[in-house]
Amino acid sequence: MLRERLYTALKEGLKAKDKCTVSTVRLVLAAVKERDIAARGKKSGDGNHVDDDEIQALLQTMVKQRRESIEMYDKGGRKDLADREAREIEVIERFLPKQMDEDAIKDAVEEIIAETGASGLKEMGVVMAALRERHPGAMDFGKAGAMAKAALS
Repeated sequence: MLRERLYTALKEGLKAKDKCTVSTVRLVLAAVKERDIAARGKKSGDGNHVDDDEIQALLQTMVKQRRESIEMYDKGGRKDLADREAREIEVIERFLPKQMDEDAIKDAVEEIIAETGASGLKEMGVVMAALRERHPGAMDFGKAGAMAKAALS
């Protein structure tokens, strides 16, 4: 379970005195706990915890935010802050599935289009839904969407 991997990484980071790992994992765990609290009233049964898919989506959002911050820090001449954000991305990405490269994304898009028989932009939603279902967390869906749009146009 992803939550257990995060706690294990925190313990290992504390033992190794790795400040970046410790602070980043603590930040992730705080965000997960915040989502847990928000989910309490919404789910039936064991609604005290968000599942791994939601944690994965949270991690992807955190990586995206850091990439945007790196761009701004680079524009502002703050190399030190950009480097820190890059180190945090490395820590967060340890908990995400391996990301697909552009060629793999293109192949997956073409495969889904062939399977679904999509022929126009009207079926873009069907293609994207199939990609999200088959490759959760493994690809940049912004790139995939652009590739699907180009292929269906």
